[in-house]
Amino acid sequence: MNKKIMYGLLAGVTAVALVALLNVSGLLARWENPTADWRARLLARPSPATEQIKLILLDQYSLDWASQNLGWSWPWPREAYAVVLDYLKRCGAKTAIFDVLYTEPSAFGVADDEALGAAVERFGSFVGAVFLGQTTAQTTTWPDTAKPNAFVVNGLDAWLNAHPAAATEMVATAAAFPVPELTRATAWLANVREIPDEDGVFRRAIPFRMFDGQVLPSLGFAGWLAGLEPPVASATLTADELHVAGLKVPLDASGRLILKFRGPSGTHQAFNAVEVIQSELRLLEGGSPPLTDDSIFKDKWVVFGFSAPGLKDLRPTPIAPDYPGPEIYATMLDNMLAGDFLREASPVAAWAWIFALALLAAVIASVARSGWHSGLAALILLPLPTIAGLLAWQAGIVWPVAGASVGMLLGLLGGGIVNYVLEGRQKTFIKGAFKHYLSAEVIEQIVRDPNSLKLGGERRELTIFFSDLEGFSSFSEKLSPEELTKLLNDYLTDMTDIIMDEGGTLDKYVGDAIVAFWNAPLPQVDHAARAVRAAVRCQRRLAERREEYMQRTGAAVRMRIGLNTGPVVVGNMGSARRFDYTMLGDAANLASRLEGANKALGTYTMVAESTWALTQNAFPGRELGQLRVVGRSTPVRVFEPLGLAGEPPSSISAPFAAALALAQARRWAEAAQAFTAIATDDPVAKKYATKCDALAAAGPNATWDGVWSLTEK
Repeated sequence: MNKKIMYGLLAGVTAVALVALLNVSGLLARWENPTADWRARLLARPSPATEQIKLILLDQYSLDWASQNLGWSWPWPREAYAVVLDYLKRCGAKTAIFDVLYTEPSAFGVADDEALGAAVERFGSFVGAVFLGQTTAQTTTWPDTAKPNAFVVNGLDAWLNAHPAAATEMVATAAAFPVPELTRATAWLANVREIPDEDGVFRRAIPFRMFDGQVLPSLGFAGWLAGLEPPVASATLTADELHVAGLKVPLDASGRLILKFRGPSGTHQAFNAVEVIQSELRLLEGGSPPLTDDSIFKDKWVVFGFSAPGLKDLRPTPIAPDYPGPEIYATMLDNMLAGDFLREASPVAAWAWIFALALLAAVIASVARSGWHSGLAALILLPLPTIAGLLAWQAGIVWPVAGASVGMLLGLLGGGIVNYVLEGRQKTFIKGAFKHYLSAEVIEQIVRDPNSLKLGGERRELTIFFSDLEGFSSFSEKLSPEELTKLLNDYLTDMTDIIMDEGGTLDKYVGDAIVAFWNAPLPQVDHAARAVRAAVRCQRRLAERREEYMQRTGAAVRMRIGLNTGPVVVGNMGSARRFDYTMLGDAANLASRLEGANKALGTYTMVAESTWALTQNAFPGRELGQLRVVGRSTPVRVFEPLGLAGEPPSSISAPFAAALALAQARRWAEAAQAFTAIATDDPVAKKYATKCDALAAAGPNATWDGVWSLTEK
């Protein structure tokens, strides 16, 4: 065992090393991401802040309606967006967060830009979009028309120095700002350039970037800041957290926040742009607006953006492959408002987890005693990474699932190889060599403990089975050797299958005779009942094939069975070079004698009292009386089973018992009459009737102790 554990541990270490190589190659991340996406979809739930966020989406319906009813082609005049802002102002919205780039002058002229700028100024708490890049943009400096964002991040320089790879993305060198008419009026300028993961899926968002010495929060982050009261002017950046307004926002090594999605598209209540525009225009005209509840947007954070497919702001996310971009920012805003974030597991803790699972799997697989045990271990262990991943996700931790699963699979495989190399070949040899001679239980015991293949035995109570075919010598002479061999093979197969099905151990075949026993090598509390049940089933199976055997042999093939329970020595017996798992003892001899005693009484199954008593009269049957077999001076009470447990008693049982009671009371004449009444189809009753008739004829001096003394084996 120690050797197996040692090699199992080595297999586990090897498994972890392979996982590390997969991680370096990038394959592990490719496998991990889908598991994280699945958890995100499965566990997405609205937060208490979800209802505080509303969406206004310029969807396909809005485009079509505006084209048909207003003659607007794309792009819309910016006055349309001004109408939206005026309606939000009217409704008392807290902030207006626009995921729209107005970097080029309006096609409808300067007045159109000025109208939007005026609406922005009227609204006040407006968050406008800036596109930050590295090379392609309009400017490399902060424009004079833009008010500096009143927000600083303490500790940023130290963080950038410690993360040079992330600094190239966090610090932008070029930018595209809104047109001056809009820039001058905007309260908060925010970055809308987000970078997906390597597989193109948007799972994370950077809270802020730097441009020309200014901090530009992400649109979702800026929207949150714009609605805070009192305003927040600074944050502190540590190694893995952004501390702002009492929140600890966890960041990864690239300075990004893992988005905690709240559900599918539409989880945040959304309205189409047209119904908002129509509501404001009709109110101005004194009409009835489509949106009758003017409190919908009161004190709410409102995100405006595009969802029409042609406007190309649908992005792949863990939730869906075509998730509207504005809803991604709404998700980030929701995370900030709710203050519940997802945090990557500590690398030390994650790898410790992978290491522990791989070692555990490898050791268990290496010491498993069978393929079934290995399969059960795999069934129990393999769900653990997924379960841990789900529980950790609910606690706000992104715990490795793919890495742990791969490590565990490799550990199981490595441990299985170790097990096979050290033990598998030996098991295969043992099972192949002995499967035709020993019961499955004996083989498994030898496989578990090959040291049991040595001479020696133990004293144990067994129920012993002896059987023999009646008149075998006479009909075997009529068959060719091939026919006889086929007959014996068919017969022995049927009987052996039943014996082993009942958990018996086959001792040996002696020609047509079968020797078997129960309660060894494995303990069986119901060994007597198993043996009696096997005897009844064997007789019934032979009866089913009797007509077939009659045609093959010309004789009615019948078998005699003797059962006895008692102490014997059981174990491997023989010489050092050749031995068998067998038994020795007087209890076995008595079982053999009872098999032969069937001839004297005309029965075919005879069970000693020692066996019958252990069955607790579960089987329908009858007492046959007492026998004194050859070689034993002490008589033994014997019984005959007449069916299986639960079956109704035989019609002959009660009259036979009554007749036997008369004989035991020495009322010979009455007993003879009672036995005669049932003797037509019962050889035992016929024999008793003859005996009682003789005793009745002998007169008052007739004596008999009720014991049948046999003179032959």
